[in-house]
Amino acid sequence: MKMRDTFLKPMHPEGWRFVPVFGLVTLVLFWLWQPLGWIGLGLTVWCYYFFRDPKRAVPQGKGIMVSPADGVVSLIEPAVPPAELGLPAEPLTRVSVFMSVFNCHVNRAPIAGTLEKMAYRPGKFLNASLDKASEDNERNSLLIRMEDGRPLVVVQIAGLVARRIVPFAREGDGLRTGERFGLIRFGSRLDVYLPPGVEPLVGLGQTMVAGETVLAEIGRGNSPRSVKVE
Repeated sequence: MKMRDTFLKPMHPEGWRFVPVFGLVTLVLFWLWQPLGWIGLGLTVWCYYFFRDPKRAVPQGKGIMVSPADGVVSLIEPAVPPAELGLPAEPLTRVSVFMSVFNCHVNRAPIAGTLEKMAYRPGKFLNASLDKASEDNERNSLLIRMEDGRPLVVVQIAGLVARRIVPFAREGDGLRTGERFGLIRFGSRLDVYLPPGVEPLVGLGQTMVAGETVLAEIGRGNSPRSVKVE
């Protein structure tokens, strides 16, 4: 890997709607007062890194479930999936990954399957690290039908700063493990509702890497593994 690749990461096309604006404002700030310009430059660099979209080495193997987001595990608890998906109102193990404004915000499919249903619901913009955010905040809920026929629920939740959830996938799409399916602008959270009988292999406070960190395994065994760059 070249040294420049350590600092210069690919940027998702969504970033081109924001980075040029930050750059233009920075030029104006330099013209008005140089110290303000340096602040603007710092914010422009931050905006670029916010929309970074690095490749990931996705573990390949039957039943492997990966983290859908970069961030920190903030909650592991039983909870009922969003009502708009039409699933039984029975608690499932929910693993929440909180993304700060410094994390990469491109979201990836935890496991291969078909996107059976997607339901968007507007809401508030509470701090995404709070448990209440799952109920009250803007969210986009996805029901993925896994290859074994069981449903997996993934929920994108807007945070205190975030104001827009951007999906890349549509209902009926087939998703690969680690495939990009959306992003959330400027700070947010991902909830994963594990199928009954599936236990998380992560703990509270653990740092997660989208598409790489193994979140759980369906039918844990000694199946061969490999990796695929996505």
